[in-house]
Amino acid sequence: MSDATEPDDDVVLYETRDAVAIVTMHRPQYRNAQNARMTYALEAAFTRAVQDDAVKVIVLAGSGPHFSAGHDIGTPGRDIHRSFPRVATSWYEHEGRELAEATFVREQELYLGMCRRWRDLPKPTIAMVQGACVAGGLMLAWACDLIVAADDAFFADPVVKMGIPGVEYFAHPFAMSPRMAKEMLFLGEKLDAARAYAIGMVNRVVPRDALEAETLAVAERIAKMPRFGLALAKKAVNQAEDRMGLRDAMDAAYGLHHLAHAHNALSSPDHLAGQDAKSMAKSLK
Repeated sequence: MSDATEPDDDVVLYETRDAVAIVTMHRPQYRNAQNARMTYALEAAFTRAVQDDAVKVIVLAGSGPHFSAGHDIGTPGRDIHRSFPRVATSWYEHEGRELAEATFVREQELYLGMCRRWRDLPKPTIAMVQGACVAGGLMLAWACDLIVAADDAFFADPVVKMGIPGVEYFAHPFAMSPRMAKEMLFLGEKLDAARAYAIGMVNRVVPRDALEAETLAVAERIAKMPRFGLALAKKAVNQAEDRMGLRDAMDAAYGLHHLAHAHNALSSPDHLAGQDAKSMAKSLK
């Protein structure tokens, strides 16, 4: 079902400031919940920034008081049954498929596939995070190279409440220690910006009113480095992380994630165990 309040060209904003591209999720009335239309608009914006030789660094932001409350599981613009042209993976369309096949194919493309693609962009990316960075929002931040957080930011992956072992882009044991990853998942609680910094999950924490200025200052300093050197440095670190098991761990966790979806579909009203945006938000209070 489409949302008449959201023009097609309005869910993601794009601007450049000198050598920095700013890609902004723009569904503030829904805390930047990510439907498929937004995800594909993000893909188009990132591609535009990569292909623009004047752009050296990409900043990912969210409009309004929150970075992103995660995947869209309840707004009027939720488009779970709609397909778009395949971009990040070679999987076929999920539209018209049924049961576990439809969910597996859709999330392989939109969630795991897209975040992996964005992680591997050849230009440095910075997540500029304020307010909620929850579940699918966490995936977007983790796919970026750096995270600059406002002091009002909080991070959470509460999907164990759905019986699911974590979001599709399962970077938890790499973004933090395994014990902290278990705490985040087992409790489903908010991790505030100060603690996220203390465990090394974010690079900097700044006052909310200084977030944009500090993020752009970091981006501008990075932009002074040679483009190819930045691309190679990023690739070197990503390769090391993959050889430490990140990609294999994600593939294994993705299988468990979809076992949980299938179990939910058999034992509850739907593949989300009957949870919706309101019930998930309530669990974080």
